[in-house]
Amino acid sequence: MNDCKSIYRKVNDFVKLFYPVELKGNLLRNMNTLATMITGIIIGKETQLPKIALNVPENIKVPSTEKRIKRLLINEKVTEQTYFLPFIQNVLAHLGLEEIVLAIDGSLVGRGCICLMISLIYNGRALPLAFKIVEGKKGHLPEDMHVEVVKKLHPLIPESTRQVIFLGDGEFDGTTLQQTLAKFGWKYVCRTAYNITIYADNESFQIDILATILPKGHCKGMKNCQFTNKKYGPVTAVAWWGSDHNEPIFLVTNFKSAEKACDYYAKRFTIETFFSDQKSRGFNIAKSHLSCPKRLTRLMMASCLAYLWVIFFWDSRFFDWLVQTDPSFGSM
Repeated sequence: MNDCKSIYRKVNDFVKLFYPVELKGNLLRNMNTLATMITGIIIGKETQLPKIALNVPENIKVPSTEKRIKRLLINEKVTEQTYFLPFIQNVLAHLGLEEIVLAIDGSLVGRGCICLMISLIYNGRALPLAFKIVEGKKGHLPEDMHVEVVKKLHPLIPESTRQVIFLGDGEFDGTTLQQTLAKFGWKYVCRTAYNITIYADNESFQIDILATILPKGHCKGMKNCQFTNKKYGPVTAVAWWGSDHNEPIFLVTNFKSAEKACDYYAKRFTIETFFSDQKSRGFNIAKSHLSCPKRLTRLMMASCLAYLWVIFFWDSRFFDWLVQTDPSFGSM
């Protein structure tokens, strides 16, 4: 129980110290409830509401804690813009990364909903940064949703970051998304289908022509291409037959170097996605009984913050170091 109380105290410290303004009034009350949810998720390793409430070390009856959590989940004033994204912006600022590598992924959450998540690849893990939840079954999500999540994340990237690299699987090769990423000055490497049409010198080719006589363990690129019949470009088309792959895969990128594009895309194969890592840690939001996207969004906010707390602050030495080295923490 002492360990649980210690976690509860440190989660409350995290919420207060990492929020950019002083907490007071309704904001403070709602943040206290959010901290309660984060603590229950960490200790109980569950995202079902009764189990969250059961694992909060408060001197309050469990049904009362559960009711308080439910009130937060249905509160329309509890939005990502106020209760989640400021934490993400502060975490990114304190990491101080000159290069940020992002991966986009989707997964089923709750009952009949799907979540699109952009994560930071950091020390072999995918750390959740920005997401969107909608009703739907597993499958491809519309491109405008991909763009929406990218636009949500863009303002949170620190000005000190020199380069952002975006990695996407096959469903994330849309030309509008590519155009948005390029407009933000981001580099991107996205997988694409073998039968996609590319154009070079006004001649059309199927991208898999690049894999002709391609030895295993090698890649081949074609610069200054136009992509699909929309003729978006210039881009670099890449065929890559990795040493541990059964067959070549195909990429579209705004890197000039095919080798560099493959080096970055390989990072996707070395990480646990946020969703699979959450399952291995026990708090699997896919098992939540919620079916409303807005309520699931608020639960996901708590789940993401719980995950970040476990990754960064389970070892309190890092948290203590942040407090000691950032004078602004002491003034909050």
